[in-house]
Amino acid sequence: MESAHLLGSSKKRVKIHPHTVTAKYATHTPYSPQPGVHTHFPQPGDDGYDDAPSFEDFGSFLEETSDRKQLTEDGGEAGGRAAKGSGRGVGEQLASFGEASVSASRLTWVGLLGAALAHGSLIVLTRVSSERFSLGPLFLLLVRSIVQLAAVAVPLHRGENPFGPEGYRLRLLLYGIAYSLSLCCAYSSLTFVSPGNATTTWRLATTALSATLAFLLLEERLGLADGITIAAGLCGLGLVLLPAADESNTDSPTDPVVFWKGAFGWSLSALAGLWMALALVGYRSLKERVGVGTALFTVSWTGCLLTPASLALLQEGWSWPMSVPAWGLVLALVACSVLAFLGMTHALTRLHPALVSASQSLEVPIAMLLHLAVLPLAPSAPEVVGNVMVILSVGWLVAMKLLPSRGSSRRQREEYEEILDSPIK
Repeated sequence: MESAHLLGSSKKRVKIHPHTVTAKYATHTPYSPQPGVHTHFPQPGDDGYDDAPSFEDFGSFLEETSDRKQLTEDGGEAGGRAAKGSGRGVGEQLASFGEASVSASRLTWVGLLGAALAHGSLIVLTRVSSERFSLGPLFLLLVRSIVQLAAVAVPLHRGENPFGPEGYRLRLLLYGIAYSLSLCCAYSSLTFVSPGNATTTWRLATTALSATLAFLLLEERLGLADGITIAAGLCGLGLVLLPAADESNTDSPTDPVVFWKGAFGWSLSALAGLWMALALVGYRSLKERVGVGTALFTVSWTGCLLTPASLALLQEGWSWPMSVPAWGLVLALVACSVLAFLGMTHALTRLHPALVSASQSLEVPIAMLLHLAVLPLAPSAPEVVGNVMVILSVGWLVAMKLLPSRGSSRRQREEYEEILDSPIK
């Protein structure tokens, strides 16, 4: 009864940080439970409920930090367990959290896999537009940025400022600039290197750098299993980049102009990866303040400013679509870019930036398969092995996230229940 009175006399607001567990108490009218009536637990919509971590957030927290045991011990030392009668209420909450978490996780990963498919289609559409209709990559980027300006309707419909909430507009602007610079560098590199090499280098640099920057800027760590899986995928991308036998065994002298053009193209692809990693980490820090629609509008209007500057620097000519199939390709390209952006950006609200980028490595084998359907050219052996490694690494990553072991799930639930029940003072 005494523990029930404590639950009724104060409302606990728990916040969990990778290194600390804090609590806030707000005193209100004491509540005395009636016989036969269960003690009230905070429900969705209650004041202060949003500060309590979800089960999925807690599980991710346990996986991404190395001090899980210390956290549990600190929670145990802070105070005794709540009354046994509250176990049923907490159990019901955990079951509800678990079902919602599994459903949300599946939706997130389905969106990521759909984004990878859209990215792979985007690579092939860009290449076909350039080879068959002489449409420059930067021109295509400018068209998609202009069309995507329609995303301003989303924040306006919700009554939000399309340039972001007050106090976060500078960070949102920097995010948009980083994202647009990444696209400009990536599309500019297509003028100097093949689309396959440019895309693979971009994705490899983005994944590796996003893991590093997330740790340095956000203190978000990858679990050991996640790190090993991502490293295997990166090795696969490295195999895809190996030159073919006929390219490596050539004895003809290399033209210095061709060499430096290629080096510049590779550098642009790597720089695009750096900018994209900064953009992913930047939005990860804004996930609770900026919606996906606002982010898309920010990327679009910054792209409308930076793409013409890139066109002027590279002196890429303007070439308008002159036929219905050409316009169809352009519209399909815009649709794929929007779908890819939505899937990636939504996933950033729940997953580590490196996991989001690693899942998009599927765009490389998808683009290879689609390209074989359009232009049947036999890939090299390292390219085939590398693409298989990418597929296996992403498949294993998805399996680990959606099919957790029972022991791990039970242990996380027990620790989560202890945090909720502990009278932290």
